[in-house]
Amino acid sequence: MPILGSILLATFMVSLISLTGIFFIGMKADKLEKFIEHLVSFAVGGLLGGAFFHLLPESMESKGPPIFTYVLSGIIVFFLIEKFLHWRHCHKGQCDAHTFTQLNLIGDGVHNFIDGMIIAASFVTDARLGLVTTVAVAAHEIPQEIGDFGILVYGGFSKLKALLYNLLSALTAMAGAIIAYFCFNQIAWLKDFLVPFTAGGFIYIALVDLIPELHKKNKGGKLTVQIVTMFIGLWLMWWLKAFFEH
Repeated sequence: MPILGSILLATFMVSLISLTGIFFIGMKADKLEKFIEHLVSFAVGGLLGGAFFHLLPESMESKGPPIFTYVLSGIIVFFLIEKFLHWRHCHKGQCDAHTFTQLNLIGDGVHNFIDGMIIAASFVTDARLGLVTTVAVAAHEIPQEIGDFGILVYGGFSKLKALLYNLLSALTAMAGAIIAYFCFNQIAWLKDFLVPFTAGGFIYIALVDLIPELHKKNKGGKLTVQIVTMFIGLWLMWWLKAFFEH
């Protein structure tokens, strides 16, 4: 399959994760929360494994670009995106539902646009790296998209409308992938920037967004489950690397 076809297929499949909320329409809130907890710890392992087992080693094969400066820029940019487009827009404990749902959709759209660029950068660099990056992106998108579905329903959207708007927000990844792909044909250095930049973004999401959520749920047997599912995510990324290298 041509590279552009692989990029569009991978990005489209990741975008469809936004519809996972449909499987939880009839699920009780307490059961849904427990399921998301497991997905969050798995996503931590997937993101960190993708960054340290795949993206950073791939970046360090190139002697030219300042790799760790690009990693740092990824961390800073993801921080700024989250800071200025965060969905939590509350005042004294009372939230304007109309505002926070719109901010969530805008922030998610920007985030998905960057995910599309990230996937495209990885496939242009190497098809195997593209697959690994797609898996890592999907690993953190699943709990995020389920959470986004819950946010929109909480904010007053009907369940059907929440699914539709979540999908439209996710499809911005397709635009990011297409723009990035055609930029690569003209700007060769862009892929050398985006791969370590992606690693920085993955590290930021795992350490700043996801792990603090796990700390809130560390009583009893939950800690053991968190560690096991996190290592499953890490093992999956390590296995993909070992599989493709042989």
